[in-house]
Amino acid sequence: MDYKILGRTGLRVSTMGIGGGGPSRVGQRSGKTESESIAIIREALEQGINFIDTAEVYGTEELLGKALKTIDRQSIILSTKKETKKRITEKDLQESLEGSLKRLCTDYIDIYHLHGVAPQDYDYLRSEIVPAMQKMRTQGKIRFLGITEEFNNDTRHVMLQRALQDDIWDVVMVGFNMLNQTARDTVLLRTREQNIGVLVMFAVRLAFSKPARLQQIMAELLEKKQIDPNCLGADDPLGFLIHEGGAVSLPDAAYRFCRDEPGTHVILSGTGDPHHLQQNIASFARPPLPAKDSSKIRDLFKNVNSVTGQ
Repeated sequence: MDYKILGRTGLRVSTMGIGGGGPSRVGQRSGKTESESIAIIREALEQGINFIDTAEVYGTEELLGKALKTIDRQSIILSTKKETKKRITEKDLQESLEGSLKRLCTDYIDIYHLHGVAPQDYDYLRSEIVPAMQKMRTQGKIRFLGITEEFNNDTRHVMLQRALQDDIWDVVMVGFNMLNQTARDTVLLRTREQNIGVLVMFAVRLAFSKPARLQQIMAELLEKKQIDPNCLGADDPLGFLIHEGGAVSLPDAAYRFCRDEPGTHVILSGTGDPHHLQQNIASFARPPLPAKDSSKIRDLFKNVNSVTGQ
């Protein structure tokens, strides 16, 4: 497992992070028992992954707390979040943090995020909630401040572009993948300048695991004239990535593409299956994609700003 320094936090983080959300939620949505999910988390830690991300709304904090109970706390970087779809108060935030600390069996959170922030809500959260987060940091309950975007509804990163005007955030979570690379110019240039840590979500979504969904997305992009039809193969539009010396699968290509994007630090990966976990770990151990493949992906989707890959 490779490691990077998470921007100005100074934290040494694994390039692959375990996500406690997503469609699987560490197997809890796919029929795994609690003990099976805990075994997956512990196997990830044994393989060198030291970054775990969750959120109050995911319902996996307690599970993670049990999995980490016997692990040296200082060896793990914990990230969790408070959802902001409903307008929250300082009291809401305080109660949420205390609940997260209890469920995660810890007395501090490494990175505490405002989660899924919509562009229209940012200014309120900046003026009314951020001071409470800063107070929590002074109290030693959180170490660094984070913010995550609502990528499904903000595919052009409007909120994060606004947030990066303020010198507040130590870490941001951004949607970025082979299909939608808009964060490269709108977010990552700024985070690199400010030495802000970057967590990538949506690296792999349905488009890279369900061929029918990829075909549907390609049709949508062609209709919107966001991709050049002359660059596509008819039945297997991204098949050129799979070859000897290249990627072994589309998810493999997707993870490696995001991992090697300048300015990214942790690529989040969700799984509830031991075999799938090992496949993902293997992807992160492979070298960069061939330069010609990465270049073709960048060129093919350079005008795309309307999809997430979901």
